[in-house]
Amino acid sequence: MHSQDRIRLARRHAGLSQAKLAEAIGVQRSAVSHWESPQGKNPSVDHLRTVATVTGVAFEWLATGRGKMQLSEDAVLDSVSAADAILVEDPLELRLVTSFRDASPRTRIAMVEILEELTARRLGRNRPRRPTLAAE
Repeated sequence: MHSQDRIRLARRHAGLSQAKLAEAIGVQRSAVSHWESPQGKNPSVDHLRTVATVTGVAFEWLATGRGKMQLSEDAVLDSVSAADAILVEDPLELRLVTSFRDASPRTRIAMVEILEELTARRLGRNRPRRPTLAAE
């Protein structure tokens, strides 16, 4: 099986269209189409790694055809870097963390200030003045 076939198989296994995979990777849909084309060029290693992560397949299988297509349970857990892990069980907290991570630095500052103000009002306290942050 050629690398183009493995990319297509991984995408279909994940239930993604070319457009959805392209969006997840940060490329144009035509790039994914090109990667899956018999005469197409291979994606960069970074893009291939992202394809593997997004589709949930083993990078080695995707890149070389060796090994198993799907990740084992342990490999799935090991493939999440500590910095990217969201160890939150409360659904509301997860929404908050996800929104914060998706926000720009300037919006993050505003989010924190709004939450501090709301918390202070709820508890009947004045919000302490914090020094301005470098990202402002």
